[in-house]
Amino acid sequence: MDLLTQGITGALLAHAAARPAESRLAAAVGFGAGLLADADALIRSDSDPLLYLEYHRHFTHALLFVPVGALLAALLLWPILRRRISFMRLYLFTLLGYSLSGVLDACTSYGTHLFWPFSDTRVAWSVISIVDPLFTLGLLLALVVALRKRSFRAARLGLLFGCAYLVLGLVQHQRAAEVAAELAASRGHAVERGLVKPTLGNLLLWRSVYESGGRFHVDAVRVGWFSEGRVFEGTSVERFAPGDVLVEAVPGTRLRSDLRRFDLFSDGYVARAPGRPGTLGDIRYASLPNGVQPIWGIEIPDTADEPVRFRLFRDMSTETRQQFMAMLFPD
Repeated sequence: MDLLTQGITGALLAHAAARPAESRLAAAVGFGAGLLADADALIRSDSDPLLYLEYHRHFTHALLFVPVGALLAALLLWPILRRRISFMRLYLFTLLGYSLSGVLDACTSYGTHLFWPFSDTRVAWSVISIVDPLFTLGLLLALVVALRKRSFRAARLGLLFGCAYLVLGLVQHQRAAEVAAELAASRGHAVERGLVKPTLGNLLLWRSVYESGGRFHVDAVRVGWFSEGRVFEGTSVERFAPGDVLVEAVPGTRLRSDLRRFDLFSDGYVARAPGRPGTLGDIRYASLPNGVQPIWGIEIPDTADEPVRFRLFRDMSTETRQQFMAMLFPD
């Protein structure tokens, strides 16, 4: 999730467990602790562009790391707050604030190393967008009421709202997956694997990607609250695999290693970016839910011993926004 939502959730959790006299301080501590997990975004290197991709939402988001992350947050805040609160109470609030950071991120489609070090699998339940204004505003409203009235009930209702919203996302995800499966069956495709993920800021319009016959087929699926699913058909693109000729030609080189790292990060959903020679994209993400132009990818360097170059290709043009809104709110 975005940082603001993670901070608000941490604040609500800490506030809900605080005593009346310390409720606002607890909320502030929980808010700060809720942000700390994303400090892994600072792990990056100019000489290794893929290092950021590998370590963002990595060990700092793991369930096993929660007590450690909370302790780090408490140690950072202790010099400032030691005259106002005991260390054990401070640690309780940082523990609560930090506790759901990884879980919230696992609810999105990006992928989180939730069970590190026992598993390197990126957990991605894809039940909510990385940014969802309705979800965030609901939590924020509960936090404002809780702080103004020192109301623990408001904080708990806010957390209940958050849980209910995620359950709704799970229901919508299942509905979208069923529509996507029916679409593939109608085409006579044997689906080798696939995913559906919510598009930015809503639970109505979903991106469907499935692999069949060495190609990724991409479509948009809209599942209204009280209406049947509707498909906005897209197109397909050939899958790029690390075993392709390009990779086999350069065994033991930096290029081969970087291609495999990007393939691992993208969970194998890698394709050549249309109209961009020498560029591979993560086909899970695109500006349009039924498009195959990725929003990020890597450029193949001139020599096999150079690092790949990470690139962003976000399309925020007026035409793209209009096409997106036409699918989100069709006539």
